[in-house]
Amino acid sequence: MAKNIAEQIVEMLEKANVKRIYAVTGDSLNHLNIAVKKSSIEWIHVRHEEVGAYAAAAEAELDGFAVCAGSCGPGHVHLINGVYEAHRSHIPMLVIASTIPSEEMGMDYFQETNTIKLFDDCSYYNQMITRPEQVQRTMQTAIQHAISKKGVAVIGLPGDVSELDAEEATTSNQIFKTNPIIRPSDEELNQLANLINESGKVTIYCGIGAEKANAEVVELSKYLKSPVGYSFRGKMSIQPNNPNEVGLTGLLGFPSAYHAMHEADLLLLLGTDFPYQKFMPVKNKIVQIDESPERLGRRAKLELGLTGDVKETIKALLPLLKEKTDVNFLNQQLEFYEKVKEQQLIYVKDAGKEDAIQPEYVAHTLDRLAKNDAIFTVDTGMCCVWGARFITGTGERKMLGSFNHGSMANAMPMAIGASLAHPNRQVIAMCGDGGLSMLLGDMATIFQYKLPVKLIVFNNRALGMVKLEMEVGGMPDNETDMINPDFGMIAKAMGYPGKNVHKPEEVESAINECLNHDGPYLLNIFTNPNALALPPKIEFDQIIGMTKSMAQLMLGGKMEEALETVKSNYKHIKELL
Repeated sequence: MAKNIAEQIVEMLEKANVKRIYAVTGDSLNHLNIAVKKSSIEWIHVRHEEVGAYAAAAEAELDGFAVCAGSCGPGHVHLINGVYEAHRSHIPMLVIASTIPSEEMGMDYFQETNTIKLFDDCSYYNQMITRPEQVQRTMQTAIQHAISKKGVAVIGLPGDVSELDAEEATTSNQIFKTNPIIRPSDEELNQLANLINESGKVTIYCGIGAEKANAEVVELSKYLKSPVGYSFRGKMSIQPNNPNEVGLTGLLGFPSAYHAMHEADLLLLLGTDFPYQKFMPVKNKIVQIDESPERLGRRAKLELGLTGDVKETIKALLPLLKEKTDVNFLNQQLEFYEKVKEQQLIYVKDAGKEDAIQPEYVAHTLDRLAKNDAIFTVDTGMCCVWGARFITGTGERKMLGSFNHGSMANAMPMAIGASLAHPNRQVIAMCGDGGLSMLLGDMATIFQYKLPVKLIVFNNRALGMVKLEMEVGGMPDNETDMINPDFGMIAKAMGYPGKNVHKPEEVESAINECLNHDGPYLLNIFTNPNALALPPKIEFDQIIGMTKSMAQLMLGGKMEEALETVKSNYKHIKELL
C-alpha cells in the first residue's frame, strides 16, 4: 500500500533523528498523528500548544533540534508565543502548522488562518505544502534552514493534502549538519592583536556565542590578566573553572561586572548580543566578535567588529598577543566581586520570616542541594533574578529561560521538554506564582508522562518584576497582587505530591524531600513579596521614582507595605548607592 504525505513527512523526521512531536491533536492533524503512531516518534499530548512550543524549544536548545505542531487557526495562534521564543533565542525548531482543506482557503472558512502571514515574523523559512511533489524538497529545505540558520522553520500542511499519496522527489532529502570553522582574516586578527597589546586594562564579556569556548576564554583571560563578565545565557558555560570571572551584568546582574566593563581601556565582547545599551560603556574602546556579522555594532560604538566563532578566533589570536604582567586591574575587580558576593549573602543569612521567606535564601539552598548536572528552567521575572545570582554553573548544569523574548510562564513547559529529552537528569523548574498559574493545566502533562520534574514555586503573591518596574518609575504598584489557589493542593489533585512551605526553617528539609522524591513534586514556598532585585546601575531618576512611589503608598494609606519594602531592601539599596 502506498504511503501518504503524512507518513512521508514522519519518515523524513525519523531520518532527521526527531524523537517526539509536541502537539494538541485535531482534525487537520489527525493523519499526521496516525503516521506518528506507526513510527518511532512519540506524540507528546500537551494541554496547550504554547506549552508544546516551549517544551520543543527546551529540547532543541539541549539537543540541537525539535518539532512542535498545531492544528488550524486556534492551534497556530496558541503556538506563536513559544515559536517567537525559539526564533529569538536562535534555537533550531520545526513547526508543523496543519490547516484547513486547501479548497476552502481564502473563503473565510471555520478556523482559517494565513500561516504565511502569521509565522512570517518568527521564522527563517515559512512555506505551505499544496502538492505531493513539494513534500520532500520543502521538508528538507525547512529542516536545513532551522539547523543551519539556527531558528524556526514553519511548514503549512492542509489536512486534505496530508492524506494524498506521496511522491518521491528528484532532489536530496538528506539533512546536512555542517560545522564550518569561521574566524576573522589574518589582517583582522593582527588589527585586534595590536589593539589588545596597546591596551593596559582589558575586560572580556561573553554571551551564549562563547558557550563552547570556556577553556579558550579562561586561557585568554589569564594571558591578558583580564576579568571576565558574562550575560545570563552565557553564565552556565563561562562561569565554571574560571578564576577571573566577575559575574554578570544587566538588569539581573552584579555591580562587579558592570564596574569591570566600564573601568577597562578595552572591552572584548565575545559571542554576545547583550540588549541593554544603557549598561554598555561609552568612553572606552570596544571590540565585538560574533558569528553573525549583522549583529556587529548595534549595541555599542565599536572600535572593531569581527566575524568568527569565539573558540576558533581565540585560538588563532593567542599566538599574536603579548602576555600582560600587570595584575592590579584584575585583582581590583576580583576583590570588588568578593565584596559583592558577601553582600549577596546578607539575604541568605537573613532567611526571612513566616510567609515572607527571603527568595535569595531559597535559591541559594536550592543551588547547594541540586545535582552538579541539573537542568534548571526559570520563569521570566524575579525567578530569573534569583537564578542569575544564586544558581552556580558547574560545567555540567544547564539553565533555560525566556531570556530574549521575555515571556511569562515558560519554566514549567520548558521543564517538560527537558525532562522528556533527558529523563535521567534532575530537572528543576523555578516558577513564579504568576507564571505557573498562567499555564497551570499542563501540570497534568507532567503527571500523564510521569516526568520527574521538580516545580519550585517562588510564591510572592505578586507580579514581582512588574511591581519593581512601577515603583522605580515613580508609580505605586497597582493590580500586581495575586490571590492564588493552593498550589500544593493542585499538585495533589494532578496526581503527585505538593507541599506548602511557610517558615524559613522548613526550607532546606522541604527542598531535600522534593529533590529526592522519585517522580514529580511541587514545592510551594511563600516568599517575601517585598523582596526587590535592583540592577547594578541605578539611575538618579530611578531613586527619585522609588521615593515617589513609596510616598504615594504612604499617602494612600499603605504605610505598612511601604515600610516593609524599604526594610526588605535597605541593605541592598545602601550597598548600590
